[in-house]
Amino acid sequence: MREAGACCPGVQSSEQVVTRIIAPTAPTSPSRTERRQPTDDRKPVIGSHHFQHKQQTEDPRHSLPRRRAVRDGGGFRVGGRDSFTVEFKGKSAVLSCLIAEGNRTNLLGLDWFDPLGIAVVGVNTVVENKWAVLYSEFPEVFGGGLGRYNGPPVSFDLDPGVRPIRLKYRKVPIPFKAKIEAELDKLVEQGVLEPVPFGKWETPIVTPIKPDGSIRICADYKCTINKALQQHSYPVPVISHVLASLGGGKIFAKLDLAQAYQQLPVTKEAAEAQTIVTHRGAFRVNRLQFGVNVAPGIFQSLMEGLLRGVPGTVPYFDDVLIAGKSEDELLHRVREVLKRFSDAGLKVKKSKCLVGVHSVEFLGFRVDEFGVHPTNDKVSAIQHAPRPQGNKELQSFLGLLNFYHAFLPHKASVAAPLHNLLHKDSKWKWGPEHERAFKGVKELLSSDAVLTHYDENKLLVLAADASPYGVGAVLSHVMPDGREAPVAFYSRSLTAAEKNYAQIDKEALALVSAVKKFNDFLFGRRFILVTDHKPLLGIFAQDRQLPDVMSARMLRWALFLSAYEFDLEHRPGKAIGHADALSRCPLPGQDLDPAPACSVLAIEELPEAPVSVKDIAAATARDSVLSRVLNWVWRGWPAGTLEPEFKPYKMRENEMSVSKGCLLWGNRVVVPHRWREKVLKSLHEGHPGMVHMKALARGYVWWPGLDADIEEWVRGCTPCQQARADPPTAYPQKWESAGKPWSRLHIDLAGPVQGQMFLIVVDSFSKWLEVAPMSTTTSTAVINVLRRLFATHGLPDVLVSDNGAQFVSAEFVQFLTNNGIRQMTSAPFHPASNGQAERMVRTTKDALAKLTSGDWGVKLASFLLRQHVTPCSATGRSPAELLMGRRLASLLDRLHPDLNDLRPQQQSVPSKVRTYECGDTVFAKNYAGGHSWLPATITEVVGSRMYVVQVADGRRFLEQNLVSNYGNWRIAT
Repeated sequence: MREAGACCPGVQSSEQVVTRIIAPTAPTSPSRTERRQPTDDRKPVIGSHHFQHKQQTEDPRHSLPRRRAVRDGGGFRVGGRDSFTVEFKGKSAVLSCLIAEGNRTNLLGLDWFDPLGIAVVGVNTVVENKWAVLYSEFPEVFGGGLGRYNGPPVSFDLDPGVRPIRLKYRKVPIPFKAKIEAELDKLVEQGVLEPVPFGKWETPIVTPIKPDGSIRICADYKCTINKALQQHSYPVPVISHVLASLGGGKIFAKLDLAQAYQQLPVTKEAAEAQTIVTHRGAFRVNRLQFGVNVAPGIFQSLMEGLLRGVPGTVPYFDDVLIAGKSEDELLHRVREVLKRFSDAGLKVKKSKCLVGVHSVEFLGFRVDEFGVHPTNDKVSAIQHAPRPQGNKELQSFLGLLNFYHAFLPHKASVAAPLHNLLHKDSKWKWGPEHERAFKGVKELLSSDAVLTHYDENKLLVLAADASPYGVGAVLSHVMPDGREAPVAFYSRSLTAAEKNYAQIDKEALALVSAVKKFNDFLFGRRFILVTDHKPLLGIFAQDRQLPDVMSARMLRWALFLSAYEFDLEHRPGKAIGHADALSRCPLPGQDLDPAPACSVLAIEELPEAPVSVKDIAAATARDSVLSRVLNWVWRGWPAGTLEPEFKPYKMRENEMSVSKGCLLWGNRVVVPHRWREKVLKSLHEGHPGMVHMKALARGYVWWPGLDADIEEWVRGCTPCQQARADPPTAYPQKWESAGKPWSRLHIDLAGPVQGQMFLIVVDSFSKWLEVAPMSTTTSTAVINVLRRLFATHGLPDVLVSDNGAQFVSAEFVQFLTNNGIRQMTSAPFHPASNGQAERMVRTTKDALAKLTSGDWGVKLASFLLRQHVTPCSATGRSPAELLMGRRLASLLDRLHPDLNDLRPQQQSVPSKVRTYECGDTVFAKNYAGGHSWLPATITEVVGSRMYVVQVADGRRFLEQNLVSNYGNWRIAT
């Protein structure tokens, strides 16, 4: 409806025109389904209150009939339509008008102008809509239809190890079927969907309803391709960072991309992977689809890359917010954004775009030049929320409230009774205190609450304070008028350990926690750090030296704060009441140490040194039990009954001895209590089982209850329990015992273990194990490994293997035949008959699965050394003793004083060596061309076996190995 009377000074309003309504004629009103016709835009509108008042004063018998009101697209409800005889300045005519419900301003329509002789005289003002030029300048961006990104299509990196999944379609509710089919037809017409008979992947659709009642076609990809896709690494923007980048903006624009993801084409492979299945069959999806887990990261990275370099522009998925300090600046920025959209082939939805507005809703907040506000609808939802009737409803209410936690500095204290109701041990009982808290938190939030925009050009002030049970902080900007406007609030509860801190430590913790919380705003710029605890000025102030004596925690925090540029300022507690209040009503969350030692001091933990003889001797002398036993072993055992802790040693008094301050039981070192855990850790290196640990310990160490401690250690080892094998179903038939070492070998392939294959070789007699990494498992590779082993240990008599292709190939059989080795293979499909190799394969796999750090060389070396020195339960001796006839030295030998003697051994007296003197004639070795030996004369004695000789041609050189008599000459050798 055009408000002619309101816009043109030369035209009277309808109140002035309708001087007298003589009588209504043939009233017509909208039917139950009737809406205003296009021609109604030219008709006058009279409010129903004014109409009825006219009728009651002029004709009380006539009033507006009760009819169903129809909402008009212009923003008012039409109550009816009627015709009247109207007189104006001597002219009379029968004219029609609309009756609007309510007491509203009457509007004069253009239809009454000519009959009543009304004309527009002059023009008052002309308002130019400078934003409308954008629509005509970029019609391809604001035009209808679906955009198509003209960059490279999106591709998916599917895990080939995940087999394609095809699921059945889901039944569609009958009322939605027509809407779903219409949406499918639209997407097919747009080229998003393409009907196909079937797909390698098939995903059922889900159909969320949009606010306007239409259907969006999505797919439940979490059941299909999301299992084969890795999460995209591009991060989702943090809302606080997004809002902080809008500082300085006074006028805004918001653009909304139409069907955002579906503007990006995908490759043929990705389209097939996105295939959806519906009640109308399968459709290949040729555009990026909603529900694919990598879609948000792909789209956000594309948008940020596309708009990079445009100041004041914030893309957040399909929404783009643009801020400017003036209309001209905003127009320039919007034009640049639209130009880039046009070049990229993207389109926006015109009906959802806002340009040149002073306030805009974005990400659930209302943004204007003054800062960030909560939106009116959410404030209304909180303030009009009904009283919760149970835990679920209370959780929903507090969740809605927590969305605006940054606007509620005292929320934790006011809402404490409500949070107490949610404790698992609390019963639901709504009382007066809960009612007061419920009303109190509603009053905390109002639509005029505001957090100022972060501005890089304004000074930042961070005030922090601590209470006995929490810390709080307020980040503020110093405004041009000198006041401090809050940017963000922060509070948290103290942990149980932090509550025991001294007050100075709590105040320092508040500063450090606040700085770390707002690191993204503070790092790299100077700010004011405010505290009400004056002693901290002498510790953290950057213009003062650190005290000579301070706690390690305070030193760590001082080093952490030294990375920032700040001026530490003291203010009385009443001057920072906002931070003090936050500390006294903290949020229930508990953070970790804000400045841990390892990150502040860059400490790297080194491997612990093995336990040495000196460690054992020193700990024995300080041990309350072993020190007395040591004394008794030296001076004699007392007569009579001893305390229970000494009985295990009393039973072995005749077998106990002392060497270099260490207590020995037989040949085993008695380990003091201090080092027992470390020795157990060393015994368990490589994660052997209980039996192997006990066998290894019995050759080196002892203490009362050693076996029980070993069993408990293995039971408490998580990797051992996770990798333990199932018990055998039946006891396998044993092989005949080999008569000598390295006579019968059992071989097999193990893997892949963490992507690596291994060849397992085990000697049946000694149980000696060899493990060789294999880059390939061909017969040639296996033969090369066996050749190296045979060069070290010799040729075996028998080689036992399974029926793998590597072991039965002609090449492998020929290799064994050439070396005189008899081959025995296990029964097909019964690998247990090659029990030695199969058991070692399992042992090796279990051991390697537990070794999760270091390279394979270190892993294998550690595991094999442990296997070679550990006595076998079947033979009672280690594989090294049976194969080589000696024990191999290991770190555990460093514990024993007699096995750790590093004094140099006396060398045997060498046999008598012949000596020579100057002038003796000898033969010297000739290393040049000619005869091998040349006659020479010794001219100088350099050492016991080193001489300078001169040959006949006058040459002199140094000769070493001399000589035997040969006639009248001596030969240098």
